[in-house]
Amino acid sequence: MSGKATYTHGFHSSVLRSHSWRTAANSAAYLVPELKPGQQLLDVGCGPGTITADLARLVAPGRVTAVDSSAEVLAQAERAAAEAGVDGIVFATADVHALPYPDDSFDVVHAHQVLQHVADPVQALREMRRVCRPGGVVAARDSDYAAFTWFPARPELDEWNALYHRVARSNGGEPEAGRMLRSWARAAGFEEIHSGSGTWCYASDEERAWWGGMWAERITSSGIAAQALAEGFATEDELRRISAGWSGWAADPDGWFSVLHGEVLCRA
Repeated sequence: MSGKATYTHGFHSSVLRSHSWRTAANSAAYLVPELKPGQQLLDVGCGPGTITADLARLVAPGRVTAVDSSAEVLAQAERAAAEAGVDGIVFATADVHALPYPDDSFDVVHAHQVLQHVADPVQALREMRRVCRPGGVVAARDSDYAAFTWFPARPELDEWNALYHRVARSNGGEPEAGRMLRSWARAAGFEEIHSGSGTWCYASDEERAWWGGMWAERITSSGIAAQALAEGFATEDELRRISAGWSGWAADPDGWFSVLHGEVLCRA
């Protein structure tokens, strides 16, 4: 991600706990049919690397290059890959707006939950296209916060969503990126674009406890909280009230939460 934009979530343990839950199965299923042994794959904004490790297994003996803006998170990803016994991954810091690789370097270029946070998503996609070989695939998946839906209604979660929009946009990000991926890909010069969507859903007691508990902590302790307070978007009392709302939702046996993502597969 670019230094020109602030990463809204930050790298608090509650954020990385959420990111480490992601796998190819729950976060990149739309891409998996395109993967073949021996491919060279670039994973942009790899975070703690759980999706990366799965992708590496799927393209082995091909090589995966995993990049992120945070050296600290890359070190965590590298440790996780080693502990999982996954090799064939090269880790490096990079800015998606100016990738340090020659033209036509990769068969597949993948980005999960990245374009919503960067300063110029169209330029990011141009770079992803540049380093992808002709006939290769550029894949991107991003959530769409305005399309999140939940039950039962809780005003604190409405406040949370509105606050997230304010913080993300103050950072130069776009929280409704999911619906914009196709238009961004067209602006980046892609002609063959397959668009779709996917969801995460949290409803069981265990899922609600994990998702709701994670957000109850993030809204008071992560980068979102620090930025909301610094910009005057919320007070500490307001953040605590939102946190309590998340805890209340998580404890409700009727609770249900769905996260919508836009997805694009673009042929280079």
